[in-house]
Amino acid sequence: MRKFIPYEKLSKRAQRELDSARRGSWGAISPVTRVPPNPKAYDRKKTKKRPDDYNPDISYALA
Repeated sequence: MRKFIPYEKLSKRAQRELDSARRGSWGAISPVTRVPPNPKAYDRKKTKKRPDDYNPDISYALA
């Protein structure tokens, strides 16, 4: 039977080994914090709205 040694009295190496043994797997969950995008912020990638009467085949050159 192993003798109990308080965590604080373990060597740093033993503490790291114990921590890594206790640390579990995240599985399918990503540990990165996810934040929804701010709807008020400017989004360069968003498609631009065009008028309903816009036709790319017709030239809109100014006379």
